[in-house]
Amino acid sequence: MSDDAAVLVIVDGANVVGSVPDGWWRDRHGAAVRLRDALVPYATDGLPGLPGPVELVLVVEGAARGVVSVAGVRVDSAPGSGDDLIAELAKAAAPERECVVVTADRGLRQRVEAHGARCVGPRTVRPLPPA
Repeated sequence: MSDDAAVLVIVDGANVVGSVPDGWWRDRHGAAVRLRDALVPYATDGLPGLPGPVELVLVVEGAARGVVSVAGVRVDSAPGSGDDLIAELAKAAAPERECVVVTADRGLRQRVEAHGARCVGPRTVRPLPPA
């Protein structure tokens, strides 16, 4: 989606993947692919309290680099720090469009909120499985 009016949702891949202890550390690339695929419905449906469609960007780093984009989810591989790329994307979006960053990283939250982005936690896109 390239509609500039759509809300930009940037997902901190490392932080969201790391929020569920499901063995992701054994296959970081595979975990990023699974997250990417789980994000696809959010592109059209939106997030809780944020109706779709939205433009979804998944930022990956390290061993997860090289995950390819799919319809509905653009994947950006950070050449260095994923947090730095996320902050750059949030800054570029402001003030022309609404930006939501999905992360629990406090430092990153402060950085992107300084650019006007709103933050939501990983459970927004990765709810805990039923007990």
